[in-house]
Amino acid sequence: MNDVRTATEADFDDWQRALSVGFTQPPALAREQLDARRRDFVPGRYLGAVDGGRWVATFRSFGQELTTVGGGVVPADAISSVTVSPTHRRRGLLSRMMAEDLAAARERGDVVATLLAAEYPIYGRFGFGPATWTSRWTVEVPRAGLDPRWSGPEDGGRIELLDGEEVRKLGPELYDRFRVRQPGAVSRDQLWWERFTGALRAHAEFTEPFHALYRAPSGEAQGLVTYRCDDTWTGQQPDQTARVQRLFGTTAAAERALWRYVCSIDWITKVETGGRGPDDLLPHFLPDPRAARIVDHADFLWVRILDVVRALEARTYDREGAVVLEIVDDAGYAGGRYRLEVSPEGASCTPTAASADLTLGVQELASVWLGGESLLRLTALGRVREEREGAARQADALFRSSGRPWCPDDF
Repeated sequence: MNDVRTATEADFDDWQRALSVGFTQPPALAREQLDARRRDFVPGRYLGAVDGGRWVATFRSFGQELTTVGGGVVPADAISSVTVSPTHRRRGLLSRMMAEDLAAARERGDVVATLLAAEYPIYGRFGFGPATWTSRWTVEVPRAGLDPRWSGPEDGGRIELLDGEEVRKLGPELYDRFRVRQPGAVSRDQLWWERFTGALRAHAEFTEPFHALYRAPSGEAQGLVTYRCDDTWTGQQPDQTARVQRLFGTTAAAERALWRYVCSIDWITKVETGGRGPDDLLPHFLPDPRAARIVDHADFLWVRILDVVRALEARTYDREGAVVLEIVDDAGYAGGRYRLEVSPEGASCTPTAASADLTLGVQELASVWLGGESLLRLTALGRVREEREGAARQADALFRSSGRPWCPDDF
């Protein structure tokens, strides 16, 4: 049996080589890239498997905050860099690394664990369920019906171009104001901003993007877009695409102004939006919403509930009611029967011996927790069992939220 253990800082370069192998990337990294990635190293949070002195599996986690419905945040165990070398598949290495990490997360008091699933079938067996979804649009600018004479926001605000240093100063506070409004959003630390702006280059292919800030008429910064443009010409005509890397705003006016700005750049005939929330307002900012076409839609952030009581009490609910949930969790972290009661005073979740209204797996609980999935849909699919007639519809109304959850970031 291969040795699963915690990696030390002395193991870092060899661990990174195994990570590259597992992701089918060139194993050798430049010293600058290794040093940049080493900034993320936290003792005890890097795991892996060793066979004959060679690292053959990798797994790391780090602390994160996740926004729930209503603006509450919970501590999360963010999981990333999960690989098993092709020579060591099907030996239980992932199961052992996951079990060790989740046990440590539960001991630390993390309410949930989070990850992005490269392959759908893998993580459900560890109790993870898809909790947010993402959509990508392409905007055909000539079809959008926008006035080509646009010279700035109609509301009296303004657009400012920033460089990377200015983004590192203004971005963190602006993003923190945004993320507490968006269920599914996760925290960004200072290293995230350094990597994003190129001050810390963990990848060789970084090229400097454009950054544009929206300021409201009051002067308050309310939105930021980062984008790159290609250099395509069709015949003697510019036919360029703006590829949005990140765009967020604390108000709808900020988002409208930033999308309008990107669509107004000379020579741009197409805008690729990057991942957006499934109910994003973008198409309806355009005179012709059909100019924005969805080209991809998929699950994105996966969540694993570790503490049912704290998870359900951390979010808000739009109506009053009560439901008894039987949660099935093979790993034992979140299993049990709980009564969720919601009143004007807030939410209360307590273990109970009362008869269950619904029985569902911890994976299904994760999918409905942020309001991204419907209990009625999951009941129709046979993934939730109704123990009392009408309970699914009542609980579905309780868990619904006014907007879809969205996670803007990969990790």
